[in-house]
Amino acid sequence: MFQGTETASSVTSEYAYSPSQHESVQPSSLMHSVRDQERIDGVRFVWNCWPFDKEDMAKLILPLGVFHTPIKPRFDIPPFRYEPVYCAKCRAVLNPFCQADFRSKGWICCFCANRNTFPPQYAGASEQQRPAELMGNFTTMEYISSRPVMPPIYLFVLDTCLDNEELFALKDAVVQALLSLPKSTLVGLITFGRTVAIHDLSMDIIKHSFIFKGTKDISAKVLQDQLGIGRYSGVLQPLQQIPKNQSNEKFPNRFLQPLEICEKFIADIITNITSDPWPTAIGKRPLRSTGAALNTAVGLVENSFPGTGARILLFVGGPCTQGPGMVVGDEFKIPIRSHHDLIMGNAPFVVRATQYYETLAQRAVSNSHTIDIFSCALDQTGLHEMKSCCNLTGGQMFLGDNFNSQLFSQNMQVLFNPDQHGDLPVALNASVEVKASKNVKICGCLGPAVPQANVRSSSVSDNNFMGTGGTSEWRCCCLLNNTTLCFVFETSGQETMVNPQENQFFIQFMTTYQHATGQKRIRVTTVNRRWCEPNSPDIAAGFDQEAAAVLMSRMAVTRLETEPLGTEVRRWIDRTLVRTCNRFGKYTTDDPNTFGLPENFAHLPTTIFHLRRSQLLQTSNTSLDESAFYRHCVLKQDVVSANIIIQPVLYAYSLQGPPLSVMLDSTSLQPDRILLLDTFFHIVIYRGETIMHWINAGYDKMPEYANFASLLKAPVEDAEVVLSHRFPMPRYVVTEQGGSQARFLLSKVNPSQAQTMAPFGWQQPQEGVTSVLTEDVNLQVFMEHLRKLAVSSSLNH
Repeated sequence: MFQGTETASSVTSEYAYSPSQHESVQPSSLMHSVRDQERIDGVRFVWNCWPFDKEDMAKLILPLGVFHTPIKPRFDIPPFRYEPVYCAKCRAVLNPFCQADFRSKGWICCFCANRNTFPPQYAGASEQQRPAELMGNFTTMEYISSRPVMPPIYLFVLDTCLDNEELFALKDAVVQALLSLPKSTLVGLITFGRTVAIHDLSMDIIKHSFIFKGTKDISAKVLQDQLGIGRYSGVLQPLQQIPKNQSNEKFPNRFLQPLEICEKFIADIITNITSDPWPTAIGKRPLRSTGAALNTAVGLVENSFPGTGARILLFVGGPCTQGPGMVVGDEFKIPIRSHHDLIMGNAPFVVRATQYYETLAQRAVSNSHTIDIFSCALDQTGLHEMKSCCNLTGGQMFLGDNFNSQLFSQNMQVLFNPDQHGDLPVALNASVEVKASKNVKICGCLGPAVPQANVRSSSVSDNNFMGTGGTSEWRCCCLLNNTTLCFVFETSGQETMVNPQENQFFIQFMTTYQHATGQKRIRVTTVNRRWCEPNSPDIAAGFDQEAAAVLMSRMAVTRLETEPLGTEVRRWIDRTLVRTCNRFGKYTTDDPNTFGLPENFAHLPTTIFHLRRSQLLQTSNTSLDESAFYRHCVLKQDVVSANIIIQPVLYAYSLQGPPLSVMLDSTSLQPDRILLLDTFFHIVIYRGETIMHWINAGYDKMPEYANFASLLKAPVEDAEVVLSHRFPMPRYVVTEQGGSQARFLLSKVNPSQAQTMAPFGWQQPQEGVTSVLTEDVNLQVFMEHLRKLAVSSSLNH
């Protein structure tokens, strides 16, 4: 609750970070407040105290980034069934930081200082009975709009160039997914192999479909004419007006039908799907028309229901080998492209295929439609070329070995698992609008969002950050509970503040989306931070090194789109780190031994060291599809998950005590330990040599060694907790010291104990110490070079 309403700047929330003007910020207390706000509002700042003028902002090296998770679950506050209260001038929404005058029945906007009148339904509001919008713990509000909406649309696109076992597993997973959807959902089905088939769901006595050549790029207009669709677009009644048990004749689009009408019919069609009948010659790949199928799917939904939340779920088991979007020829003797081929210009299909899928992605975005890709094959399928379909539309990307694997079925269960209210945790047809106080300008957004053209405000900066700015509103076709956007700002203030008492600024995120039930909802999150005087120590004290590392990784991945070699990107990362350490470190010039970093900067060099070694930047032993998948994930995950991608976490289990978080270093590989490694993409249980001896001796089965049996179960139980909720679900690996799969762990640890080259071959550093065979520079050497560069007098400040 708020105490008094004298000035807008005096209003604070119990969850908002707002130290007084003269209060010095302490990093430990600050991070406690930061994590509380992230848990409640899904917001996290790289810099929690902002300099007022541009010159001071430039000295920060890293941009003013703000991470926001638009639909972060918050079950303690239910959604409200009325419209938000908007400011008449700037269209900001009423929030706890606004000044309320209950005598005159009005309020003052904290963004533009405009005086507004409360709507009639707030007539009974008083200081003792405040509206929810003016309560301190309601910095995030969600409203259910009364406007009629359309039901969501799910269009399944299935690859039939699979063997019978894989195809059976895929069909079973899709049927199970249908059971999780709301009955009002419109569903459709397309199958493809050498040809593309759009299945008619009008439940005629004879099942039939429309077949198209897989070598043709059919335009939306031609598809509309041949299928007889388009003229009924938008005629479908809103969700709450659809009568129960209504005949499918009321729904003229026979290719997209309500699930409550065609559930058994579409399940029967899926069950009877067979493998592509066209024969495949020995030494040749199947003729697969992925590009034509995806083009058909995009054309079907854009002709039928433009501007309505829709998901196109593409399940592909191999590369596109014919028609538009082709990524490789049909002869096995010609391997699919690699990173080396791309660098050497030996990838003839990449440029054209990439442009083709980017065009499809832009068409989908313009109609608020999402494309999800589930790729399951031992070889590559073309995710590198198709990545824009997921990155631009906010779709999900999954990479697996085959559809018959437990990993694929578990991922489908997680993705279609209802929340505690029985709804799918997904938002479709979403847009995020950002409003900011005076002297705060919006530069851009890094994440699965596309700028809305011609949507500008006084808060939009002329600095188009990495090509993602020029607007105050972004379209996000699909948002999950953990989908996180990173907004970049800049300050435009003068050298000094006009009124030192007004030392706070405010940012508001307004997300409008279509709920899984079909409702239109508006979620509003308003946060505040404070200005700092030039050269104030509070600026450094307000630094969040975890958020900064994720911002750097997103910027690096975005730059890799235009710099595939990655050399300049790594140089940019190194220069940024050196300049940051030079700016905020404590040292004597040209004396590396005196170098030190404040507490809230201390872990940044280690995180950047692991970022340079991660699969986000390194391409050796990584396919183009895998790189596309890893980079897609880091652009969507929240700060905590993205930090695990950058720097995996390692836990040690032993008989000496409870589990401990240990350093990601080769010295942590002790023979009497069990290690649990979480790389986000892999969960690895690693058993030391002594542990394996005890297992082989059968100690875990002896009653007198029950504590050892409990030790073996502990990491398995902890791993199951992670596996139960994460998407994409990580691979589960159990290995031992010297095992072939131990590489998943050894490739991630810092090689402080590494084998070195001796005159007669590789030599262990010392007996009994686990070492890593690598040519990588270890963290110790990396830090030595960093200290020398950071304290150098020749560095341009």
